[in-house]
Amino acid sequence: MSKVFKKTSGNGHIALYLGKRDFVDNVDSVEVVDGVVKVDPSGLDGRKVFVYLACAFRYGSEDLDVIGLSCRKDIWINRVQVYPATDDSSSKSAMQESLMKKVGEQGCPFAFQMPTNLPCSVSLQPGPNDAGKACGVDFEVKAYIANEANSATETIEKKDTCRLMIRKIQFAPTKNNAGPKAEINKQFMMSDKPIHMEASLDKEVYYHGDPITVNVNVNNETTKVVKKIQIVVEQLTSVVLYSSDTYTKAVCTEEFGETINANSTFEKSFQVTPLLANNKEKRGLSVDGRLKDEDTNLASTTLSQDNKEMQGIVVSYKIKVNLIVSGGGLLGGLTSSDVTVELPLTLMSPKPAERTSPLSPWTNKRRRPVAEQQRD
Repeated sequence: MSKVFKKTSGNGHIALYLGKRDFVDNVDSVEVVDGVVKVDPSGLDGRKVFVYLACAFRYGSEDLDVIGLSCRKDIWINRVQVYPATDDSSSKSAMQESLMKKVGEQGCPFAFQMPTNLPCSVSLQPGPNDAGKACGVDFEVKAYIANEANSATETIEKKDTCRLMIRKIQFAPTKNNAGPKAEINKQFMMSDKPIHMEASLDKEVYYHGDPITVNVNVNNETTKVVKKIQIVVEQLTSVVLYSSDTYTKAVCTEEFGETINANSTFEKSFQVTPLLANNKEKRGLSVDGRLKDEDTNLASTTLSQDNKEMQGIVVSYKIKVNLIVSGGGLLGGLTSSDVTVELPLTLMSPKPAERTSPLSPWTNKRRRPVAEQQRD
C-alpha cells in the first residue's frame, strides 16, 4: 500500500485512516469500504467512538446551513461503533491489516458494505460566479466521539470529528459489444417518396476523450436537397429524489456541410468528441465526482439505470443525427424540415490498467502519477 489517507480530529483524540478513496461499483456488487480509526481513550471521558458512511445529495449552497436550512438529503447512511469494540471476532481485510501495522494497538477497524442501488459520485458543474461546494451526490466517511450513535439531542462538536470524502465509481465493461443502430423513413408534404436514413455507432461503449464514430447512410428518393448534416451529443441528467426530473444539455454539436442531392444516395462516417473542456461555462452539467481540485470529465453513463430503487443522480447520453433539408419550390421554408434519428451512447472511463494513452482526455495534458491524482 503506497499511500494512506489520514484525517485527525481537532482535539487529536481520534484519527481516521483509509487505504484508498475510490471504491468501484461493479453493478451487482460494490467494493467494501474499510479502514481503521486510531483512538486515544484518555480523551474520551467515558464516551464512545462511532464511524458512519453516508451517501448524500447536496442541492443547495452551504450558506443555507447558517440560517437553519439543510442543503443536503441523506440518501443512505450506516453507523458502527468502533470503540469500545462490540465484535472482536470479525476478520480483517488485507487493507486493514496493513493499516493496523501503521496505527498500532490503538487501531479499531471498521467496514461498510454499500447497497447496489446507490448512485455514483456526481457533481453538477457550478456557474462562473457560483461559490461554495458544488451540488451533487457525494460519499463521506466520518469518525466521531459521542455517547450515542445517533441522538437528536446530543451535540457533537467539530473538534470531536474527522472525516474523509470518498468516491463510488463505475468503469466501462471489459466486453464492448456492437454499437446501436437506428433508422427512419421521413415523408414530406408534396412528395410521394421518402428520405430513408440509417445511423449507427461502431461500438457500444466509448471512453471519455475518444472520438465517437457515427456512420450515416441516406437514400434520398425525394426532390429535396439535404443542405447539411448536424450531429449533437446530449447529456441527460435525471435527479431522482422525491420525484424524477430530467435535464438535457448538449455537450457537443457539430455541423458538416455535406450536400445530398435529390434522388441520390449518401454514405459517410463522421467523428465527434464531447469534452468537458468545451463545456466549462454550462451551469448544471453533470461531471464525475472529484476530490478537491483534481481534474475530472463529463459524468459517466450510469450502468444501473434499470434499478428502480436508485435515488440521487442518473446520467445517460444520446446522439442525434439531423439531416437539414431545404424546402425548395414555391412554398420555400414552409416545407423545409429535419430528418432525425437518435442513438443511445454509453460514455465511461476505462479501468485504469486498460488505458495506454499518456494523455488525459479532458485536459490534453500528460497524465500525473496515480499517487498525485489521488492526493487530497
